Amino acid sequence: MQPVRVVVYGLGPIGRLIADVALKKRGVEVVGAIDIDPEKVGKDLGEFTGLGKALGIKISDDADKVLEETKPYVVLHATRTYLDQVYPEIVRSVKAKSSFISTCETLAYPWHRYPYLAILIDEMAKKYGARVLGTGIGPGYRWDSLIGVLTAVCADVRKIKALLSLDAAKRRASFQKKIGLSMDPEEFKKALSEGKITAHVGYAESVLLLASMLGVKLDKVEETQEPLVTGEHLETQYFKIEPGQVKGIRGYGSGYLNGEEFIHLEMIAAAGVDEYHDIRIEGEPPIHWRNEKPLIPGDIATAAIVVNMIPRVLEAPAGLLTMRDLLLPTSILGDFTAWKGLLPPIK
Repeated sequence: MQPVRVVVYGLGPIGRLIADVALKKRGVEVVGAIDIDPEKVGKDLGEFTGLGKALGIKISDDADKVLEETKPYVVLHATRTYLDQVYPEIVRSVKAKSSFISTCETLAYPWHRYPYLAILIDEMAKKYGARVLGTGIGPGYRWDSLIGVLTAVCADVRKIKALLSLDAAKRRASFQKKIGLSMDPEEFKKALSEGKITAHVGYAESVLLLASMLGVKLDKVEETQEPLVTGEHLETQYFKIEPGQVKGIRGYGSGYLNGEEFIHLEMIAAAGVDEYHDIRIEGEPPIHWRNEKPLIPGDIATAAIVVNMIPRVLEAPAGLLTMRDLLLPTSILGDFTAWKGLLPPIK
């Protein structure tokens, strides 16, 4: 059986990891790579990812040409956060009859912010026989799919509360930048409101995705985030943070059912804080799940879930999908071509 042909679209820190994971999977053939950064265009993908050898796959900024020449079954996508920004990239891929798995946070549950685009994507995907999925460590796993699986042994669930605490000093430079490290608090608020930084995006998407998995319709959803200010000098590999400056963020998403808070997802991402992920489910029976050292590292976890979802996505019906619509996600250790009915007809 032919291998699963994939193209990696976007080779930033996460896209580079996606390419690295995909290149090591049996039954997956990376046939193309797309990025608009002039510093990357023309480089060999194998050498760029650190594979240590040339693959004969040149990174290209001509997405249409790459998709036309390589005809991938799946596009593995990691460019931007907001669906309206990546919508043209989805259209381009779907019209090439390629399924699309993306780290775009707002694609994980697009009906919240982009209901009209969600309808268009679903209709277009069905027309061209493609599947479109947004996933990652969060939204996609940590605050929705993982919690949903934990509730599988509950006869009843009354309330869900999850808290994630991340030491931002251990994260990559782009993460530290997007949460505003070393900014003045007012500068942070202004930059966030103007879209110059994003902090974390996806609280509401995770709340709504989890609620959909549980089969409940929420009354309302709230989300917010605020800067955390340090009272002491702090340093990371990339920033020096003085007293009165931003050391990180605290944010949350809440979903209400019958007037009461039913889901509460909270994140602290700040320099120097203890790391843990704590999930508490009030139900029958109650469940307490906690992850401390080592905490699941978000970057490689995001890359892994994007690649591991390839068989689940290709076996799903055409259309716009969420993690709710797919078989229970797992790591894929065997040959990706071994899945019955995995591949669509050769194009």
